[in-house]
Amino acid sequence: MPITVVLHIQNEDPVMGEVNDLPAPGDSLVSIMNPRRMDGKDLHYLTENVINVLWPVHRLNFIEIIPTREEEELIGFVRE
Repeated sequence: MPITVVLHIQNEDPVMGEVNDLPAPGDSLVSIMNPRRMDGKDLHYLTENVINVLWPVHRLNFIEIIPTREEEELIGFVRE
């Protein structure tokens, strides 16, 4: 099941997309499927029909992992 992530790339706007697996500590590239801007629009520097992009890890500041709907619906311990 694909995992939705947000890549924070150096000197660029964040990029949202899906990955099959999170990158391992030794990986040098991150493969992103369906890359798009945070508002869902296409990235201006990619060709229109691109479905998969490889980004070098050294260009990334950090990666956010977006929770799925099932994870958001889980009820955790609430203290009142």
